[in-house]
Amino acid sequence: MINFEGQNAQEFYARFNSVEPCKEYLSEIKWKNGFKCVKCRHTSCQIRTNYNRTCNKCSHTESPSANTLFHKVKFGLDKAFIICFEMATTTRSLSASYLAKRLGITPYTARMLMYKVRNSMKSSENFLMVNRVEVDEFVVGGKEDGKVGRSYDTKKKKAVVALELTDDGKVKRMYVNQINDFSAKELRPIFDKHISKKANISTDLWRGYRPIATEYSIEQIPSNSGKNFKILHTMIHQIKSWIRTTYSYVSSFHINGYFDEFCYRLNRSRTKKTIFHNLISRMMDKPKIYHSKLICT
Repeated sequence: MINFEGQNAQEFYARFNSVEPCKEYLSEIKWKNGFKCVKCRHTSCQIRTNYNRTCNKCSHTESPSANTLFHKVKFGLDKAFIICFEMATTTRSLSASYLAKRLGITPYTARMLMYKVRNSMKSSENFLMVNRVEVDEFVVGGKEDGKVGRSYDTKKKKAVVALELTDDGKVKRMYVNQINDFSAKELRPIFDKHISKKANISTDLWRGYRPIATEYSIEQIPSNSGKNFKILHTMIHQIKSWIRTTYSYVSSFHINGYFDEFCYRLNRSRTKKTIFHNLISRMMDKPKIYHSKLICT
């Protein structure tokens, strides 16, 4: 199999112009290390039509999309591939309503698959930030009238962001997590998940970072209305603007998924050539997830 590379839409549509090449692509990814039956663990099989595999021992037949995030896609893998390609390669507004109109499916159907795609965009947490890191908090929804600074009783969604910079001051990686408040307990997880204790970390003077500084190398400096964290505040503005201009409302149940989507594209800005293949591979590596787990009940 030749992996699809780049962001050229014409090349993408030419290659994945029907369901069959999509199934072939998934089958090559799924069984790249050989077949193993999910029922009896036998390793020999027959290749059937539609790129299915049938176990030689128990005769169980498995499709390329079975037990992955493409499990039982109702509207065709070619349309599912389009959604994945658009979410991986575009930075413009891309709502479920827009994709539904373009692909001739319902907004609900498009939204459910987009939730699954965002699920695959979560960080693996295997690669910690080790260089210069800046951390700050923000709220999604803008400022509240009559309130200055951090507010614990605000109804707006709170988040903490960690940004790694290169030696020449350019953005290298970014991660964002939703938090319930601005306490050290809520701020701590993004450090443990994404930042090495060898990193040089800068924050503002917020007291919530003081307990964390006992284990991490944190330098607290005045924010100076954001001027001392210019790049970090620019990235915060970008993610807030992207959410506001794309979605009329994002629930607390799903907002981490939107943060993951934004950071996934940003963190692969230097490897855009392989971003689509990487996303499809992630979709194949994750187990199937039912719609009931994707909605807030």
